[in-house]
Amino acid sequence: MTTLIDIEVAYALPNQQILKQLRVPTGTTVEQAIKLSKLIDEFPEIGLSKNKLGIFSKFTQRETIVHPQDRIEIYRPLIIDPKEARRIRARTKNTRKNI
Repeated sequence: MTTLIDIEVAYALPNQQILKQLRVPTGTTVEQAIKLSKLIDEFPEIGLSKNKLGIFSKFTQRETIVHPQDRIEIYRPLIIDPKEARRIRARTKNTRKNI
């Protein structure tokens, strides 16, 4: 008899967060869990070979075995470098002060 464990798969868009609760067999990999979640069908831009993956904000590999209560996270590529975004905000703030 196969033991089942509860996990969660998360994917966030700029204006929406998707959380899928799953019950998977013990020994399931991160990649298998993502496929079972069907998020790839809903969001074809997800590519398991290009998107970084994590469990509770720590990067992980597709072959990693999931554990009970794990939250698998699918990360999107950054649109802008965080340092550049900070510079833009600072410039905009300084411009407003001088008006």
